[in-house]
Amino acid sequence: MTAAPTGTDPRSTPTLGSLTGGQLRRLGVVAGLSRSDVETYARVLAESLGPVAERPLSLPPPTRTFLSDDHTPVEFSLSFRPDAAPSMRVLVEPGCGADSLAHNGRVGLEAIRAMARRWHFTTDVLDELQDLFLPADPRGPLALWCALELRPGGTPGVKVYLNPAARGEERSAATVREALHRLGHRQAYDGLPRGAGHPFLALDLGDWAEPRVKVYVRHDNLTAGQAGRLSRMDSGPGPAAVEGFFRAAAGLGPDATGLGGRPGLSCHSFTDTRTARPSGFTLHIPVRDYVRHDGEALVRASRVLRHHGMDASVLDRALAALTERRPEDGVGLIAYLALAHQRDRAPRVTAYLSSEAYAVRPPVVETVRRPVPVA
Repeated sequence: MTAAPTGTDPRSTPTLGSLTGGQLRRLGVVAGLSRSDVETYARVLAESLGPVAERPLSLPPPTRTFLSDDHTPVEFSLSFRPDAAPSMRVLVEPGCGADSLAHNGRVGLEAIRAMARRWHFTTDVLDELQDLFLPADPRGPLALWCALELRPGGTPGVKVYLNPAARGEERSAATVREALHRLGHRQAYDGLPRGAGHPFLALDLGDWAEPRVKVYVRHDNLTAGQAGRLSRMDSGPGPAAVEGFFRAAAGLGPDATGLGGRPGLSCHSFTDTRTARPSGFTLHIPVRDYVRHDGEALVRASRVLRHHGMDASVLDRALAALTERRPEDGVGLIAYLALAHQRDRAPRVTAYLSSEAYAVRPPVVETVRRPVPVA
Protein backbone atom coordinates (compact mmCIF):
# COMPACT_ATOMS: atom_id res chain seq x y z
CA MET A 1 0.00 0.00 0.00
CA THR A 2 1.64 3.24 -1.09
CA ALA A 3 1.56 6.15 1.31
CA ALA A 4 -0.23 9.27 0.19
CA PRO A 5 2.14 12.25 0.59
CA THR A 6 0.71 15.12 2.55
CA GLY A 7 1.73 18.74 2.87
CA THR A 8 3.26 18.93 -0.64
CA ASP A 9 2.37 21.17 -3.57
CA PRO A 10 -0.12 19.16 -5.70
CA ARG A 11 1.20 20.91 -8.83
CA SER A 12 4.69 19.47 -8.33
CA THR A 13 6.02 15.93 -8.34
CA PRO A 14 6.24 14.66 -4.74
CA THR A 15 9.82 13.83 -3.81
CA LEU A 16 11.49 12.23 -0.81
CA GLY A 17 12.75 15.65 0.26
CA SER A 18 9.43 17.44 -0.15
CA LEU A 19 7.54 14.81 1.83
CA THR A 20 9.99 14.45 4.71
CA GLY A 21 10.68 18.19 4.79
CA GLY A 22 6.96 18.87 5.12
CA GLN A 23 6.68 16.31 7.88
CA LEU A 24 9.62 17.90 9.71
CA ARG A 25 8.08 21.37 9.44
CA ARG A 26 4.72 20.28 10.83
CA LEU A 27 6.20 18.07 13.52
CA GLY A 28 8.57 20.87 14.55
CA VAL A 29 5.61 23.15 15.20
CA VAL A 30 4.07 20.45 17.40
CA ALA A 31 7.37 20.25 19.32
CA GLY A 32 7.36 24.03 19.89
CA LEU A 33 10.15 25.02 17.50
CA SER A 34 9.97 28.41 15.83
CA ARG A 35 9.06 28.78 12.18
CA SER A 36 12.59 29.96 11.47
CA ASP A 37 14.11 26.91 13.15
CA VAL A 38 11.92 24.41 11.31
CA GLU A 39 12.79 26.02 7.97
CA THR A 40 16.48 25.81 8.83
CA TYR A 41 16.20 22.17 9.85
CA ALA A 42 14.15 21.24 6.78
CA ARG A 43 17.01 22.54 4.64
CA VAL A 44 19.52 20.61 6.76
CA LEU A 45 17.50 17.42 6.24
CA ALA A 46 17.43 17.94 2.46
CA GLU A 47 21.18 18.60 2.44
CA SER A 48 21.79 15.47 4.52
CA LEU A 49 19.83 13.34 2.05
CA GLY A 50 21.87 14.73 -0.82
CA PRO A 51 20.70 14.01 -4.39
CA VAL A 52 18.04 11.52 -3.28
CA ALA A 53 16.08 14.41 -1.74
CA GLU A 54 14.95 15.19 -5.30
CA ARG A 55 14.05 11.57 -6.03
CA PRO A 56 10.36 11.23 -6.99
CA LEU A 57 8.31 9.10 -4.64
CA SER A 58 6.97 7.25 -7.66
CA LEU A 59 10.37 5.51 -7.80
CA PRO A 60 11.37 2.76 -5.35
CA PRO A 61 13.36 3.68 -2.21
CA PRO A 62 16.97 4.66 -3.02
CA THR A 63 18.26 1.75 -0.94
CA ARG A 64 16.84 -1.10 1.14
CA THR A 65 17.80 0.57 4.39
CA PHE A 66 16.62 -1.08 7.59
CA LEU A 67 16.27 2.34 9.20
CA SER A 68 12.55 1.89 8.58
CA ASP A 69 10.25 -0.94 7.52
CA ASP A 70 9.40 0.68 4.17
CA HIS A 71 13.06 1.69 3.54
CA THR A 72 12.50 5.42 4.02
CA PRO A 73 15.97 6.73 5.04
CA VAL A 74 14.40 9.13 7.57
CA GLU A 75 12.83 8.58 11.00
CA PHE A 76 11.50 11.12 13.48
CA SER A 77 11.19 10.92 17.24
CA LEU A 78 9.84 12.94 20.14
CA SER A 79 11.38 12.67 23.59
CA PHE A 80 9.04 13.64 26.44
CA ARG A 81 9.78 14.96 29.92
CA PRO A 82 7.33 16.11 32.60
CA ASP A 83 6.33 19.78 32.41
CA ALA A 84 8.40 20.51 29.29
CA ALA A 85 7.98 20.63 25.54
CA PRO A 86 9.22 17.45 23.87
CA SER A 87 12.58 17.45 22.16
CA MET A 88 12.50 16.47 18.51
CA ARG A 89 15.02 14.37 16.64
CA VAL A 90 15.41 13.27 13.03
CA LEU A 91 17.47 10.22 12.07
CA VAL A 92 18.82 10.08 8.51
CA GLU A 93 21.07 7.85 6.43
CA PRO A 94 23.19 10.37 4.49
CA GLY A 95 24.67 7.75 2.15
CA CYS A 96 21.35 6.13 1.26
CA GLY A 97 21.81 6.73 -2.47
CA ALA A 98 25.25 5.07 -2.65
CA ASP A 99 25.91 2.03 -4.83
CA SER A 100 27.74 0.06 -2.12
CA LEU A 101 28.02 -0.10 1.65
CA ALA A 102 31.58 1.24 1.48
CA HIS A 103 30.45 4.19 -0.62
CA ASN A 104 27.52 4.70 1.75
CA GLY A 105 29.97 5.02 4.64
CA ARG A 106 32.21 7.48 2.78
CA VAL A 107 29.25 9.70 1.89
CA GLY A 108 27.99 9.54 5.48
CA LEU A 109 31.40 10.42 6.89
CA GLU A 110 31.74 13.40 4.58
CA ALA A 111 28.26 14.57 5.60
CA ILE A 112 29.30 14.49 9.26
CA ARG A 113 32.52 16.38 8.50
CA ALA A 114 30.53 19.00 6.59
CA MET A 115 28.31 19.43 9.66
CA ALA A 116 31.41 19.75 11.83
CA ARG A 117 32.70 22.58 9.65
CA ARG A 118 29.31 24.27 9.63
CA TRP A 119 28.67 24.06 13.38
CA HIS A 120 32.29 24.19 14.54
CA PHE A 121 32.78 20.89 16.31
CA THR A 122 35.46 18.24 16.07
CA THR A 123 35.16 14.72 14.67
CA ASP A 124 38.19 13.45 16.60
CA VAL A 125 36.19 10.78 18.44
CA LEU A 126 34.74 9.43 15.20
CA ASP A 127 38.11 9.57 13.45
CA GLU A 128 39.62 7.50 16.27
CA LEU A 129 37.20 4.66 15.44
CA GLN A 130 37.08 4.90 11.65
CA ASP A 131 39.09 1.72 11.00
CA LEU A 132 36.78 -0.29 13.27
CA PHE A 133 33.44 0.84 11.86
CA LEU A 134 34.19 2.12 8.35
CA PRO A 135 36.66 -0.41 6.89
CA ALA A 136 37.42 -0.66 3.18
CA ASP A 137 35.15 -3.68 2.73
CA PRO A 138 32.36 -3.30 5.32
CA ARG A 139 29.71 -5.88 6.13
CA GLY A 140 26.42 -5.73 7.95
CA PRO A 141 23.15 -3.87 7.54
CA LEU A 142 24.38 -0.24 7.74
CA ALA A 143 27.44 1.97 7.50
CA LEU A 144 26.59 5.27 9.24
CA TRP A 145 23.42 6.98 10.36
CA CYS A 146 23.18 10.54 11.68
CA ALA A 147 20.70 11.80 14.26
CA LEU A 148 20.02 15.49 14.71
CA GLU A 149 18.45 16.76 17.93
CA LEU A 150 16.57 19.82 16.71
CA ARG A 151 17.25 22.47 19.32
CA PRO A 152 15.90 26.04 19.40
CA GLY A 153 18.27 28.41 17.64
CA GLY A 154 19.00 26.41 14.51
CA THR A 155 22.06 24.48 15.72
CA PRO A 156 21.31 20.79 16.36
CA GLY A 157 22.95 18.25 18.58
CA VAL A 158 24.64 15.67 16.35
CA LYS A 159 24.86 11.92 16.96
CA VAL A 160 26.30 9.21 14.74
CA TYR A 161 25.25 5.56 14.74
CA LEU A 162 27.83 2.99 13.68
CA ASN A 163 27.71 -0.71 12.85
CA PRO A 164 29.67 -3.04 15.19
CA ALA A 165 29.34 -5.82 12.58
CA ALA A 166 31.23 -3.82 9.95
CA ARG A 167 34.18 -6.26 10.17
CA GLY A 168 31.91 -9.27 10.59
CA GLU A 169 29.12 -10.23 12.98
CA GLU A 170 31.48 -12.63 14.78
CA ARG A 171 33.73 -9.67 15.65
CA SER A 172 31.00 -7.33 16.89
CA ALA A 173 31.73 -7.79 20.60
CA ALA A 174 35.48 -7.36 20.07
CA THR A 175 34.81 -4.24 17.99
CA VAL A 176 32.66 -2.66 20.70
CA ARG A 177 35.18 -3.59 23.39
CA GLU A 178 38.05 -2.05 21.41
CA ALA A 179 36.04 1.11 20.69
CA LEU A 180 35.26 1.61 24.38
CA HIS A 181 38.90 0.99 25.26
CA ARG A 182 40.15 3.58 22.78
CA LEU A 183 37.70 6.15 24.13
CA GLY A 184 38.91 5.65 27.70
CA HIS A 185 36.11 3.39 28.97
CA ARG A 186 38.46 0.48 29.47
CA GLN A 187 36.36 -1.59 31.87
CA ALA A 188 32.93 -0.64 30.54
CA TYR A 189 32.29 -3.60 28.26
CA ASP A 190 32.51 -6.22 30.99
CA GLY A 191 29.65 -4.56 32.86
CA LEU A 192 27.16 -4.67 29.98
CA PRO A 193 24.24 -7.11 30.07
CA ARG A 194 24.54 -10.17 27.90
CA GLY A 195 22.48 -10.38 24.75
CA ALA A 196 22.28 -11.66 21.19
CA GLY A 197 24.47 -9.02 19.58
CA HIS A 198 25.29 -5.34 19.23
CA PRO A 199 23.20 -3.55 16.57
CA PHE A 200 24.70 -0.08 17.14
CA LEU A 201 27.34 2.01 18.82
CA ALA A 202 26.49 5.72 18.96
CA LEU A 203 28.57 8.83 19.63
CA ASP A 204 27.58 12.36 20.62
CA LEU A 205 29.50 14.94 18.60
CA GLY A 206 29.64 18.68 19.15
CA ASP A 207 27.88 20.70 21.82
CA TRP A 208 26.66 18.30 24.51
CA ALA A 209 26.85 18.92 28.27
CA GLU A 210 28.12 15.36 28.72
CA PRO A 211 29.01 13.69 25.41
CA ARG A 212 27.99 10.04 25.49
CA VAL A 213 29.19 6.78 24.03
CA LYS A 214 26.12 4.56 23.71
CA VAL A 215 26.24 0.78 23.38
CA TYR A 216 23.15 -1.13 22.23
CA VAL A 217 22.47 -4.79 22.98
CA ARG A 218 19.84 -6.94 21.27
CA HIS A 219 17.70 -9.19 23.50
CA ASP A 220 15.80 -11.98 21.76
CA ASN A 221 12.64 -13.32 23.45
CA LEU A 222 12.97 -10.71 26.18
CA THR A 223 10.61 -11.12 29.15
CA ALA A 224 9.48 -8.51 31.65
CA GLY A 225 11.55 -10.08 34.41
CA GLN A 226 14.67 -10.10 32.25
CA ALA A 227 14.06 -6.50 31.20
CA GLY A 228 13.87 -5.44 34.83
CA ARG A 229 17.39 -6.75 35.42
CA LEU A 230 19.09 -5.12 32.43
CA SER A 231 20.08 -1.75 33.90
CA ARG A 232 23.70 -1.45 35.05
CA MET A 233 23.39 2.10 36.42
CA ASP A 234 24.34 2.62 40.07
CA SER A 235 21.32 4.84 40.65
CA GLY A 236 19.16 3.64 37.79
CA PRO A 237 15.55 2.54 37.66
CA GLY A 238 14.32 -0.27 39.85
CA PRO A 239 13.22 -3.55 38.27
CA ALA A 240 9.53 -2.84 38.90
CA ALA A 241 9.63 0.43 36.93
CA VAL A 242 11.31 -1.21 33.94
CA GLU A 243 9.01 -4.24 34.06
CA GLY A 244 5.98 -1.97 34.21
CA PHE A 245 7.11 -0.07 31.13
CA PHE A 246 7.88 -3.32 29.31
CA ARG A 247 4.40 -4.71 29.93
CA ALA A 248 2.66 -1.44 29.07
CA ALA A 249 4.58 -0.94 25.81
CA ALA A 250 4.60 -4.56 24.64
CA GLY A 251 1.09 -5.34 25.82
CA LEU A 252 2.24 -8.53 27.51
CA GLY A 253 0.84 -9.77 30.79
CA PRO A 254 2.82 -11.32 33.64
CA ASP A 255 2.41 -14.84 32.20
CA ALA A 256 3.70 -14.03 28.72
CA THR A 257 6.90 -15.73 27.61
CA GLY A 258 8.43 -12.62 26.06
CA LEU A 259 9.01 -10.77 22.80
CA GLY A 260 8.74 -13.51 20.23
CA GLY A 261 8.97 -11.19 17.23
CA ARG A 262 11.33 -8.27 16.77
CA PRO A 263 13.70 -8.17 19.77
CA GLY A 264 13.95 -5.56 22.50
CA LEU A 265 17.04 -3.36 22.76
CA SER A 266 18.90 -2.07 25.78
CA CYS A 267 21.23 0.89 25.58
CA HIS A 268 23.82 1.98 28.14
CA SER A 269 25.55 5.34 27.82
CA PHE A 270 28.98 6.16 29.19
CA THR A 271 30.20 9.68 30.00
CA ASP A 272 32.83 9.31 32.74
CA THR A 273 36.05 7.45 31.99
CA ARG A 274 36.90 7.33 35.70
CA THR A 275 34.28 4.67 36.33
CA ALA A 276 33.17 1.53 34.50
CA ARG A 277 29.56 2.19 35.41
CA PRO A 278 27.21 3.72 32.83
CA SER A 279 25.49 7.05 33.41
CA GLY A 280 22.39 6.16 31.41
CA PHE A 281 20.09 3.26 30.55
CA THR A 282 17.30 2.97 27.97
CA LEU A 283 14.95 0.13 27.12
CA HIS A 284 13.55 0.13 23.56
CA ILE A 285 10.40 -1.85 22.75
CA PRO A 286 9.47 -2.36 19.04
CA VAL A 287 5.79 -1.73 19.71
CA ARG A 288 4.85 -2.05 16.02
CA ASP A 289 5.42 -5.81 16.17
CA TYR A 290 3.09 -6.28 19.15
CA VAL A 291 -0.06 -4.39 18.11
CA ARG A 292 -2.74 -4.94 15.48
CA HIS A 293 -2.60 -1.32 14.33
CA ASP A 294 -1.33 2.10 15.34
CA GLY A 295 -4.51 2.88 17.22
CA GLU A 296 -3.44 0.29 19.77
CA ALA A 297 0.13 1.61 19.76
CA LEU A 298 -1.16 5.12 20.42
CA VAL A 299 -3.26 3.93 23.36
CA ARG A 300 -0.26 2.20 24.91
CA ALA A 301 2.04 5.15 24.33
CA SER A 302 -0.50 7.54 25.82
CA ARG A 303 -0.82 5.40 28.95
CA VAL A 304 2.95 5.33 29.38
CA LEU A 305 3.19 9.11 28.93
CA ARG A 306 0.40 9.84 31.41
CA HIS A 307 1.93 7.41 33.90
CA HIS A 308 5.11 9.48 33.83
CA GLY A 309 3.29 12.82 34.09
CA MET A 310 3.69 13.79 30.43
CA ASP A 311 1.24 15.37 27.98
CA ALA A 312 -0.07 12.54 25.81
CA SER A 313 -2.08 14.89 23.56
CA VAL A 314 1.18 16.02 21.94
CA LEU A 315 1.61 12.55 20.44
CA ASP A 316 -1.86 12.69 18.88
CA ARG A 317 -0.93 15.97 17.20
CA ALA A 318 2.42 14.53 16.13
CA LEU A 319 0.80 11.63 14.28
CA ALA A 320 -1.58 14.02 12.54
CA ALA A 321 1.44 16.11 11.49
CA LEU A 322 3.04 13.09 9.82
CA THR A 323 0.11 11.60 7.94
CA GLU A 324 -3.57 12.01 7.12
CA ARG A 325 -4.31 8.32 7.54
CA ARG A 326 -6.14 7.02 10.59
CA PRO A 327 -3.98 5.15 13.10
CA GLU A 328 -6.27 2.14 12.72
CA ASP A 329 -5.49 1.91 8.98
CA GLY A 330 -1.90 0.73 9.36
CA VAL A 331 0.81 -0.41 11.74
CA GLY A 332 4.31 0.95 12.14
CA LEU A 333 3.75 4.69 12.36
CA ILE A 334 4.83 4.36 16.01
CA ALA A 335 7.86 2.13 15.56
CA TYR A 336 9.44 2.03 19.03
CA LEU A 337 8.68 3.23 22.53
CA ALA A 338 11.61 3.78 24.85
CA LEU A 339 12.06 4.60 28.53
CA ALA A 340 15.34 6.42 29.21
CA HIS A 341 17.08 7.14 32.48
CA GLN A 342 20.08 9.45 32.75
CA ARG A 343 21.95 10.22 35.95
CA ASP A 344 20.51 13.18 37.89
CA ARG A 345 17.64 13.67 35.41
CA ALA A 346 13.96 12.79 35.29
CA PRO A 347 13.05 9.76 33.15
CA ARG A 348 12.25 10.36 29.48
CA VAL A 349 9.78 8.56 27.24
CA THR A 350 10.60 8.57 23.53
CA ALA A 351 8.27 7.70 20.67
CA TYR A 352 9.98 6.83 17.38
CA LEU A 353 7.82 7.79 14.42
CA SER A 354 7.99 6.51 10.84
CA SER A 355 7.78 8.74 7.80
CA GLU A 356 6.04 6.07 5.68
CA ALA A 357 7.21 7.78 2.49
CA TYR A 358 6.95 4.59 0.44
CA ALA A 359 4.48 2.24 2.07
CA VAL A 360 2.11 1.67 4.97
CA ARG A 361 2.10 -1.75 6.60
CA PRO A 362 -1.51 -2.98 6.68
CA PRO A 363 -3.05 -3.66 10.08
CA VAL A 364 -2.95 -7.19 11.40
CA VAL A 365 -6.17 -9.07 10.72
CA GLU A 366 -6.94 -11.64 13.36
CA THR A 367 -8.36 -14.80 11.89
CA VAL A 368 -11.25 -16.47 13.63
CA ARG A 369 -11.03 -20.24 13.74
CA ARG A 370 -14.26 -21.85 12.65
CA PRO A 371 -15.23 -25.16 14.23
CA VAL A 372 -14.57 -28.17 12.07
CA PRO A 373 -17.89 -29.90 11.27
CA VAL A 374 -18.24 -33.40 12.59
CA ALA A 375 -18.91 -35.95 9.85
